[in-house]
Amino acid sequence: MTRFAKIVLFSTAVFSMALFSCQKFNEYPVEPHITFEKFTLLLDSVYDPVHDTVVLITNKGVLSFKYTDGDGDLGLTDMDTLPPFDKGSPYYYNIIVKYYEKRNGVFQQVPRINPDGTVDTINFNGRLPYLTPTGVHKAITGIIEDTLLVNNPASSFDTIKFKFYIYDRALHKSNEEETPEIIVIK
Repeated sequence: MTRFAKIVLFSTAVFSMALFSCQKFNEYPVEPHITFEKFTLLLDSVYDPVHDTVVLITNKGVLSFKYTDGDGDLGLTDMDTLPPFDKGSPYYYNIIVKYYEKRNGVFQQVPRINPDGTVDTINFNGRLPYLTPTGVHKAITGIIEDTLLVNNPASSFDTIKFKFYIYDRALHKSNEEETPEIIVIK
C-alpha cells in the first residue's frame, strides 16, 4: 500500500470516528412518557330505513399520542406470553385505554357485565408491537396511533373521552394522558 493510500485511509478513519463521536443522541428517562397529540373521528354512512335516507355516524376514531423511552424497551413480541406478560396479568396489555361517558355532566367509566356476572369497565387495552431499535443507542421517540370504537350502541350518551397510559418491558408505567371531550354522532 502506498504512503498516500495509507494517509487517505487513516484520514478517512479519523474523520469517520470524529463524525460518529460528535453525533448527538437524544436522552430520555427510562420510564416511558406520553403526550396526547389528537383524536380524529371517522365518519361512516349508514342507511336509515325509517327515513329512507343515508345518515352519517361516528363508529371509530383514531387516538394519536407521542411517546419517548430512554432505554427503548417498549412493545412486546407474540412470544411474550410468560409471566409477567401472561394472559390475566396486569402487564399482558402494555397500552391501557379507559373509556368514559359524560352522564349528567360528569364523566364516568362505563360498566360492563362479564359473562361470569362480574362487573368490569369498558376498556380498549392492547399490545404495542416490539419497538426496540437495534444498535447501541436505544432511546426512542415516535407517535402511536390506535383505532378505537367510539359509538356505544348500548348507551344514549354522546359525549365521551379516553384516558390512557403505557408500560415498558421493565414494567415502568408512563404518565396518564386523556383526550378532550369527543362528541359522537349516533
